[in-house]
Amino acid sequence: MYRILKRDGLAKRAELTTVHGTVQTPLFMNVGTAAAIKGAVATTDLKEIGTQVELSNTYHLHVRPGDQIVKQLGGLHKFMNWDRPILTDSGGFQVFSLASLRRIKEEGVYFQSHIDGRKIFMGPEQSMQIQSNLASTIAMAFDECPSSVAEREYVQNSVDRTTRWLVRCQQEMRRLNALEDTINPQQMLFGINQGAVYEDIRIEHARRISELDLDGYAVGGLAVGETHEEMYRILDAVVPHLPADKPTYLMGVGTPVNILEAVDRGVDFFDCVYPSRNGRHGHVYTAGGKLNLFNARYELDDRPIEEGCGCPACRHYSRAYIRHLLKAKEMLGMRLCVLHNLWFYNHLMEEIRAAIEEGRYRQYKREKIDRYQQNEFA
Repeated sequence: MYRILKRDGLAKRAELTTVHGTVQTPLFMNVGTAAAIKGAVATTDLKEIGTQVELSNTYHLHVRPGDQIVKQLGGLHKFMNWDRPILTDSGGFQVFSLASLRRIKEEGVYFQSHIDGRKIFMGPEQSMQIQSNLASTIAMAFDECPSSVAEREYVQNSVDRTTRWLVRCQQEMRRLNALEDTINPQQMLFGINQGAVYEDIRIEHARRISELDLDGYAVGGLAVGETHEEMYRILDAVVPHLPADKPTYLMGVGTPVNILEAVDRGVDFFDCVYPSRNGRHGHVYTAGGKLNLFNARYELDDRPIEEGCGCPACRHYSRAYIRHLLKAKEMLGMRLCVLHNLWFYNHLMEEIRAAIEEGRYRQYKREKIDRYQQNEFA
């Protein structure tokens, strides 16, 4: 059940109750593609840094270790020792990213494993079956993510097919949730809006999928090559046509500024690999800007990454020490940077929720973005 607690303009402060607990939105989902956050971060760490939802990927877990193995071991929650919500991406984005290895048909997609080259078929039914085996809290519908620069005719045909696939996803999930051996018979289904940068296609698609009365709705196919301004234009056009009484999820986004702008447009779920990927390369987020700890200026810097930060890295270690670890290629350096960045994102969402509750979100957003931009931080 999704319940809106406070509105401030289009920004929503809400909560979503699931079989694995209630989460507070707006929220940022920490990305653990293969059932682990890259950077040696354990699920016990995720609780310490304030993670509400962990996100894993259907395609990657299907390829390795195999969703049937995960099911035999009790489902993804038990497998990775995580008792809070998990969202599984459907594998649809891999249809986009593995373009050279795929063939898209009405029945689904044929493509090759990026690991061993073996042939794989995935359609709406297969994606739902894999996600049911994983027993995630929220399953994403199987879709195609057309390129943001694709021609209009291709995008329209792709979106029409994605709509037909969504109906098949919904039907298959109903069947799976009714089976006796289904681990999570209360698995939720989120549909995905597509349409590249064509507003009219996006709006019509939003209207069509809204009629299916799903558990939530995502805006996909953004942050894949278009400008930030184009992304905001699409959100301005599309979000008002998605159900206001259901969660709205902007997939694969993004920078702190992207999140602040999207919350102001009614979005309340986010995920992105930026904080973990940047952390693994020594780039860390602070309120005053992004730091590259490989820089020589931090060699003798005995301050934490950010003064007053409550993350495990800042509570115990200095910039100089973490820089040394990174230079020495010690995994601990990468781990501490990833922990800090995820804490930063999770804490940013706490601040966003508080600002909405207090009716001052616009002011908060303006102050945050001004400070980030002054420090060339986006």
